[in-house]
Amino acid sequence: MNFEQARANMVEQQIRTWDVLDQAVLDSVSAIPRDEFVPDAYRTLAYSDFEIPLGYGEKMMMPKVEARLLQSLNLVSSDRVLEVGTGSGYLTALLAHQCAHVLTVEFRPGLLELAQQKLDRRGYGNILFEHGDGIDGWQPNEPYEAIVLTGSVATPRKAIERQLTIGGRLFLVIGESPAMEARLITRVGESEFRSETLFETDIAPLIGGEAAPQFKF
Repeated sequence: MNFEQARANMVEQQIRTWDVLDQAVLDSVSAIPRDEFVPDAYRTLAYSDFEIPLGYGEKMMMPKVEARLLQSLNLVSSDRVLEVGTGSGYLTALLAHQCAHVLTVEFRPGLLELAQQKLDRRGYGNILFEHGDGIDGWQPNEPYEAIVLTGSVATPRKAIERQLTIGGRLFLVIGESPAMEARLITRVGESEFRSETLFETDIAPLIGGEAAPQFKF
């Protein structure tokens, strides 16, 4: 399979057509081989409009969602980014391609180890890997210019919002399946935040992000 041609087709047919026009984002997506981050059994589907299973009940976001996410953050080269949910490591690579430093936190050690191996092979020197639960942030390295939650949450996460710098941006998907919204939260003051709805989607929840069970009497 010609992966380079498949990557070019993905950019033109999936990503551009989903209103991703930021050239820095398109350059990052074009430069990083997504096929190197998917499980071997799914390599031929690496550039498809499809949520690829990673094991452990986890899936990669669709390429167009990853690209819209990246565009919404509007990263600059000096930014420090917190990624909650390393997953395959592909989005980690996209973030690291555009900013100064990425701290990525993964709850599942098996996924973290695989992602770190792949990213180390590609020579990234601006990524710090942490094993743990980052759903409410990662205080030792705060504040951050940008934060990404790679799984959905049922309710707002106020603690992680407070780890943004003034002007910092948080991308998250909020709600319950099948009706979820991708939002961008911007910290505009010490205690002021602005929320913008970006698009509708439906992705698996982060561990700890699920809705509380409804008790019936």
